[in-house]
Amino acid sequence: MSHVTGAKELRLLLILTQNRGITTDELCERLEMSRRTLFRYLETLRYMGFGIRLSNGCYSIDPASPFFNQLTGRIHFSEDEAITLQRVLNSVTDKTPGVRHLRDKLAALYDAGIIASHSIDEHVAQNISQIYQAIRERRICVLENYTSGNSRKTSNRIVEPYQLLAGNSEVRCFEIASQKNKTFKISRAQSVKLLDLNWSNEKQHKQVSRDIFHFSGEERKPICLRLGKLATNLLIEEYPESIAELERYDDGTSRLRTEVCSFIGVGRFVIGLADDIEVEQSEEFKNYLKTIAEHLISKFH
Repeated sequence: MSHVTGAKELRLLLILTQNRGITTDELCERLEMSRRTLFRYLETLRYMGFGIRLSNGCYSIDPASPFFNQLTGRIHFSEDEAITLQRVLNSVTDKTPGVRHLRDKLAALYDAGIIASHSIDEHVAQNISQIYQAIRERRICVLENYTSGNSRKTSNRIVEPYQLLAGNSEVRCFEIASQKNKTFKISRAQSVKLLDLNWSNEKQHKQVSRDIFHFSGEERKPICLRLGKLATNLLIEEYPESIAELERYDDGTSRLRTEVCSFIGVGRFVIGLADDIEVEQSEEFKNYLKTIAEHLISKFH
């Protein structure tokens, strides 16, 4: 098996272990491969012992797969353990990145219905359960008496929910009235009502992802940074998720190849350690940094 083939199979495996189904077209687009090649890779994963589930046209990995259990047994939490962790996190008012990251991990790895049913806020728990069912069954729902964060006006919002975010506190939806993708705070809806209508705008749904610098967005942009010892150590300390995307060298330096949703987070990091970081990619990111530098020079001139 070539390194390229192995890398794509690993990427496919990582995508399928997310707590949401994904369509054939989405997989082909994200992995940049044909449907024929994708099906061959799926068969390879089945042969390796992973149970591939297909539900309503979406693929995912069965958590009960024997090989999957062997792989995650030492680090995977049981449902009872996940519920206990959720209760502890819900009792903590700390909003540091570490606590937020733990909440996001629980939301990504475990059934939202199970986690929600043990949340301390019954109103929000009921909303999450209804939204999770709507996502799973690809149904339209109504966010009843939803209070806007800007205008503070209350209205019913008819939406196609497709992605839970921020530890199940937000949901990404396609709003029927505005024909736009929007993020809604689940707690701002008085209740959620499922309609007996299926999605009809799925092609317009755009997933929101989160980069290692904790910024979210619908699009991702590639960057490549050459990091000195200091920058390498600080990156790992401040953004532990970066370890998986770092190429480490014997002299303590490293190279980071990743995709970001926004230049703001990575830009702050690079500007703060400009003497220890070389930007290798991309030209768009370099131009962004030049603009920020020019603004700072004019501001403090």
